Amino acid sequence: MSDARPLFAATEAWIAADPDPATATRLGDALERARTTGDLVELTDLMGERLDFGTAGLRGEMGPGSNRLNLLMARQTAAGLARSLHAHADRPAERGVLVGHDARHGSEQFAIGIVAVLEAAGIPCRLVPGPQPTPLIAWGIRHLDAAAGVVVTASHNPAKDNGIKIYWGDGAQIIPPTDGWIADDIAAAVSDRLDPVGPPIDPTLAPDSLIGDYVAMVIGLVGRADATRSELRIAATAMHGVGAPLLHRCLAAAGFTSVATVPQQNEPDPDFPTIPFPNPEEPGATDLLLALAAESDAHVAFANDPDADRLAMGIPTPEGGWRMLTGDELGALFAAGLMARRTSTATPLLVTTVVSSQLLAAVAAEAGAEFCETLTGFKWLCRPGFAHPELDQVLAYEESIGYAVGGLCDKDGISAAVVMADLVRWWQAQGLTPQDVLDDLARRHGAHVTNNFSLRISGPGWSARLAAIAASVVADPPTSLAGIDVARLDQPADDVIRLFMANGDRVVIRPSGTEPKLKCYCEAVEPVADNEPPEAARTRARARTATFRSELEARLGLS
Repeated sequence: MSDARPLFAATEAWIAADPDPATATRLGDALERARTTGDLVELTDLMGERLDFGTAGLRGEMGPGSNRLNLLMARQTAAGLARSLHAHADRPAERGVLVGHDARHGSEQFAIGIVAVLEAAGIPCRLVPGPQPTPLIAWGIRHLDAAAGVVVTASHNPAKDNGIKIYWGDGAQIIPPTDGWIADDIAAAVSDRLDPVGPPIDPTLAPDSLIGDYVAMVIGLVGRADATRSELRIAATAMHGVGAPLLHRCLAAAGFTSVATVPQQNEPDPDFPTIPFPNPEEPGATDLLLALAAESDAHVAFANDPDADRLAMGIPTPEGGWRMLTGDELGALFAAGLMARRTSTATPLLVTTVVSSQLLAAVAAEAGAEFCETLTGFKWLCRPGFAHPELDQVLAYEESIGYAVGGLCDKDGISAAVVMADLVRWWQAQGLTPQDVLDDLARRHGAHVTNNFSLRISGPGWSARLAAIAASVVADPPTSLAGIDVARLDQPADDVIRLFMANGDRVVIRPSGTEPKLKCYCEAVEPVADNEPPEAARTRARARTATFRSELEARLGLS
């Protein structure tokens, strides 16, 4: 039992500092069980480590202790953020911090706790009232000239999770060295005092004009309401999240008034009762949406994730059913439509990630646009636009259904939905459907088919094993896949390996930093022959990506 004394002491100190009686009691119960039984597994899980602060902030399971997200962790994070703002931000005591939250369990409590600590540290805050979408707060940072922004959200994670996402004054998610400053300052703040100073306060609210100004920004992307837009029939779901009111307000302001919503998923519900995993990309997550789309004879279906920073889209199939587009297909539609309609004389910029489809590069080359690839995540996707303000950022997107239309710094599923609705209506006026546009892209640039999946490992030490697998691919890369020669290998980052095939296909692998799995992104590019239906080329490409997968599983010993 002597080895348990440091763990018991740390737990007792945490309980004494915890401002939330509920989590303090739960941790106390776990401590008592450990003392009574001698079994330290549960207590070590709660208190043996500290939840990591990463480049986007914190995200993890809610609960008591240092290895869970809770009110004390939120307050400690705020204390570290305050120190970093004073040391590194421009006039933080004048500009302050914009704070918002979603409707998950604990989100409002955590947000108010963050505000209290920041205010006590001399950083004024404005709290966006009520649960609101992440894009509203991210956009509001620059609009209100705040020094930073904080959003309490776990986006599309399971119901048991929550998170704290931090933006700097440029409106973008933090990157190195900022994340390192904050992590170090959190550690210093915790060393000084487990529960930071921050008495309960009545938060100053963000101005009432913020939402109206955001709506005006979105309307600026599509122009004033057009009476014919009401002819476009839309099905939509908020997936039990917070996006519905703002999405519908923006759609209505733009003239899109024929909108049917999934009633079971329209109101915020932190338990996500109709879906096991609130991510539009997950199998089955959009079943209710597609059923509604068919029932309402919609032209297009939109799904936002719970904090509405991502957008998924469903379209009718030629056979009379419905299907959800991949993130890359939707990205291609955005690029094709926005480039065809743009009137600016500035040089356009199209940005995507190193794991997204190669189709965007082909669209950019054909249109005479600047094209840039970044590492995954919008903390990187916004950087080319920052670095080249002389360019007109038309679109930045990642294959995991994140889209920033225009000069936005972060993904925004609400403005993206309104812009895509306008593009669908524009194509409709020409007698075209989104599938027609995708078919035309395939004829011009080849059918680009992506097949993204994860290969899981089991057992302890998974992080080191994944790193070893990635290193083995670099040391001894395959010379061919699916009977096609590997022309070259590149590493945009230490943990990202790309294999380019001689015929234009590509395979990307990267270990997950948070889960025991290897992420794989396979893309086959198949030319469409004259007078051949594009779907025939897609069928050949799909077969090749399936072969890529089976060969990778066999080579890497994973499944």
